[in-house]
Amino acid sequence: MFSFAAFDPSKMNESFRDLAEKGVNQSREAYAKMKMTAEEATTAAQSTIQSAQAGTLEIGLQAMDAIRTNADMSLAHLEQLFSARSISEFMQLQTAFIRQQTEFTLEQARAMQDSTRKLAKNVVEPGRQAAEKAMASFKAA
Repeated sequence: MFSFAAFDPSKMNESFRDLAEKGVNQSREAYAKMKMTAEEATTAAQSTIQSAQAGTLEIGLQAMDAIRTNADMSLAHLEQLFSARSISEFMQLQTAFIRQQTEFTLEQARAMQDSTRKLAKNVVEPGRQAAEKAMASFKAA
């Protein structure tokens, strides 16, 4: 009634073996891509941390320089005020100092803003590049 004469177990073993080998190869390729992506992400993170550290140091040094310069300017201004001989000279010195201090503060703010903008760009860029590369490699697969 039922005939299994056409059934060859050796062919079935070969089919299972081929299927298993394809699965293993695909798993190896997927692992290699994931490993490469993880290594690139690690490199990007390290680069980001180094950029952030360097940029923060630069901004900190700028702030310290600004504080030192402002203190020096204020002390020099106080010396000038103590040597003023009249109220009109005192007011002229005070007005000139306020104008000079305002200009200098604006210049400092621009420099700090430029450094902050540069820092933000340097911190974001490695991650953006790594993400684009990872997405491109997954799209290609």
